[in-house]
Amino acid sequence: MNFTRWSARLPGTQRRAAARSEHTVSVDRPGDGSVPPARAERLTDGAHTVPAVDELPVRDVLDRIPALVALVHGPDHRIAYVNDAYVAAFGIRPAGEPAHEALPELEELGLLPLLDQVLRSSRPRTVKSRKGPGGRFYTCTCTPVDMPDDGDRGVLVFAADVTEHAEAAERLRASEREQRETAVTLQRSLLPQELEQPDDLRIAATYQPGGTEAAVGGDWYDVITLGGGRTALVIGDVMGRGVRAAAVMGQLRTAVRAYARLDLPPHEVLQLLDGLAAEIDAHQIATCVYAVHDPTEGRLVYASAGHLPILVRDEKGAILRAGDPTGPPLGTGGWMHTSGWMPLAPGSTAVLYTDGLVERRDADLDEGIEALEAALAGATGTPQVICDRLLRSAGVTAGHDDDVAVLVIQHPARNGQDGDLFRNAALELHGGVEAAPRARAFASGVLTSWRFPAELHDLGVLAASELVANSLQHGTPPMKLRLRRTDRRLIIEVTDGDDHLPRRRRAEPVDEAGRGIAIVATIASAWGSRRTPGGGKAVWCEFTLPRDED
Repeated sequence: MNFTRWSARLPGTQRRAAARSEHTVSVDRPGDGSVPPARAERLTDGAHTVPAVDELPVRDVLDRIPALVALVHGPDHRIAYVNDAYVAAFGIRPAGEPAHEALPELEELGLLPLLDQVLRSSRPRTVKSRKGPGGRFYTCTCTPVDMPDDGDRGVLVFAADVTEHAEAAERLRASEREQRETAVTLQRSLLPQELEQPDDLRIAATYQPGGTEAAVGGDWYDVITLGGGRTALVIGDVMGRGVRAAAVMGQLRTAVRAYARLDLPPHEVLQLLDGLAAEIDAHQIATCVYAVHDPTEGRLVYASAGHLPILVRDEKGAILRAGDPTGPPLGTGGWMHTSGWMPLAPGSTAVLYTDGLVERRDADLDEGIEALEAALAGATGTPQVICDRLLRSAGVTAGHDDDVAVLVIQHPARNGQDGDLFRNAALELHGGVEAAPRARAFASGVLTSWRFPAELHDLGVLAASELVANSLQHGTPPMKLRLRRTDRRLIIEVTDGDDHLPRRRRAEPVDEAGRGIAIVATIASAWGSRRTPGGGKAVWCEFTLPRDED
């Protein structure tokens, strides 16, 4: 068979021929400095003759290249030629035999259907990194050719061994999978293993890692019971990916829990976090929302550091979106954060989330938030059910390109017998010598009406008396005594207009005062104090109810 006649149809040959024609001078014009058209040997001054490319024997060329080459023709893809590299790889192949019988390696590489496609379309096809016999990987190109002798059409198969590249790529993918698994494991270990469940709220959270190593590591959430019936809710997103982002997230979450124990207003917590984030890593920033729910006031006080707005569905089904104030992300410095508030009354549901839930490359961020609002408006059921429905509505799957954190909070509306377990009572105190007796009588009457056992009744009256006495002695008007019961505890709180926080100290035998807080700390399950918005303070204590309390 004359391979020279179809050599012009080899891949790249026509491009090289065109390039030669562009540089060939058609007419020899003396005196203009042009080179007369001639073959390569003319340029050597006759010292050494170099054969033209068109005169090279094709078979010798194909037999010398390291890639595997095979030529098949006809509808049965009968063998016309295989080069030496092909024979070395797969053995001698008899000419004239159909490929499906004599070339089983092509079937293992999945090339037989490709040969049919190339014949039908007369267009070349390429497949990359196909695994063949012996575990070797090949990138194969199948190119249509016209057979010179019988006018039949054939296919030239060119297979390059890319085993080393394939193995290197697999090692890289394995390394990425290992890094992703490490990041996911670290991330999940740093998130709450079990959410705290406050008395008045029902809470669920979901974390969905992204589908790649680059999409794991920055999101976190937390629920922190502050005492006195109040709950802190946190969600944040470190602007990074992988193990480093997860490590920064863990440090920020730990810091939030520590600062929350100080019972500071939300904007002061973010102010402290801002400075800490810059110390952890000056090149990494984070967004965060810190909110505090007070069931007695029925509202959510929050501060935001560049994070997405909280969404609340109220008891009537209307969707509320948190507005200003919003400050820059943590770690930027130079900003004074401020707090805002939104209602979260009984019957309401709030959602805190990270950008992976609403941000899409092909849509505006506001469109994603609006879609989330629509999904929240129609989502009912338990907090966990709502979490799952919001993820589904946003199209979040295991292959999502960003990690997602969602925190759903419900403040249930309680009626009937369940409502009897959640009660409030308050008394305004105007000072004077009659304030303490009035407070004791009020506390005694309320605790009696709530049918507490005698021992808990007496302890509650004593605690209320000591807290009121402390406020009368060290505080300023206005003063208020507030009692609250839940299904788990009794909470007693006294507020006044002075912002000096009490502390527990050891009273000397000769001291006439200083024992009230120590008494409260001894008899109560927990106690604490905090500054209130607008000035003043609140001092509280709580008692855990017996398990069989109705």
